[in-house]
Amino acid sequence: MTQAIQGDVVVPGNPVAKTKLFFKLYWHRGAPGQPTPPWVLRFAYGMWLVAFTFKVLGSSWDVSWHFKFIRDDFAPPHLINTVGTGIVIVLVMIHTYTGLGCDRRSLRLMQWGLGLFLIAAPLDVINHRINGLDLTSWSPTHLLLYFGTAVMLAGVIDGWIKLAEPGRLRTLVLTGLWAFFLENMFFPNEQQEYGILGLRAWERGAPEAEPSLLSFAAQQIGHPVDRTAVLHFTMPIPDWVYPLWGIGMSALVLLLVRHTVGQRWSATVVAGAYVAYRALIWPLLVVSTFPASAIPFYLVFVGFAVDLGARFGRTASGRAALTGLLVTGLGYGALWLQSQLRPWLLGDAHTESAPPAAYWTALVVLLAVPALWLAGRR
Repeated sequence: MTQAIQGDVVVPGNPVAKTKLFFKLYWHRGAPGQPTPPWVLRFAYGMWLVAFTFKVLGSSWDVSWHFKFIRDDFAPPHLINTVGTGIVIVLVMIHTYTGLGCDRRSLRLMQWGLGLFLIAAPLDVINHRINGLDLTSWSPTHLLLYFGTAVMLAGVIDGWIKLAEPGRLRTLVLTGLWAFFLENMFFPNEQQEYGILGLRAWERGAPEAEPSLLSFAAQQIGHPVDRTAVLHFTMPIPDWVYPLWGIGMSALVLLLVRHTVGQRWSATVVAGAYVAYRALIWPLLVVSTFPASAIPFYLVFVGFAVDLGARFGRTASGRAALTGLLVTGLGYGALWLQSQLRPWLLGDAHTESAPPAAYWTALVVLLAVPALWLAGRR
């Protein structure tokens, strides 16, 4: 590994040696906002990216796992996610003790986010012990996990924006952090994306779920293993939730991306990176005989709409109105086109290319996205 000289310090390229050097030189008590050597800042935020990579890989496998097997607290996806959580805990402890790589606000967000996550995790285990199978991604304990992660990521993004020097590296790391934020926000929608394919698989006589899972899910509602029972655990969410969250909430996150990254196609890049990741893991899940999901290709058009609105709107209110119109038109149009891919390309094949969606929610998105964005800017 190559070494770099920064000031009077020779910084090794090896991450283990770099960690040892950090603790040797900088492990002492300090208040948030301490001057941070550039290599320490890059190293710390690089480890944040590593931590969230583990968490995303684990959570992606986890949702597929639970459409096949009954819950297992020590399932491999949980263990992978736990590695990421462990790195996060260490990082927050380092920021807290040394005061390096953060200011007061970013540190508080990291701490509160981690605290909420660590509270939600055992509550989720208790919930499963009491209520049994809890497949839906929209359960209260799951939502608390996502919220804690979002607060934590907000702190990391806030710290990096304030402390990193302008340049290509700042933009790349910020783009990566926002991609993780978008993934965390969008994650509950995977319930419908996996669920619709799971339902169709059962209907065509090739269920992806193990018999024990189907039986357990049916027993929970006092029902035989039939379509009603399968529908109850695969598609328990109303059809209006999917487009409202997938298009409306995604647009608000991507507006923040465009506002903070500031590059011409930054929202499109972040949305495209997330969709590319989902497309990459799809064949890996299929080859390993795990359930796959519909992929939200329409999300790229939501990002594109945000970038177009930012580019061509002349005033703040004009940009907000134009963005709302473009997000609604391109987002819902792309979602509808994606839903037609199955009949156009596969004919009568018993599967789907997108989950069911209530298109009347387009009016809500059209009005809410500009209003919420303008309110948020103030």
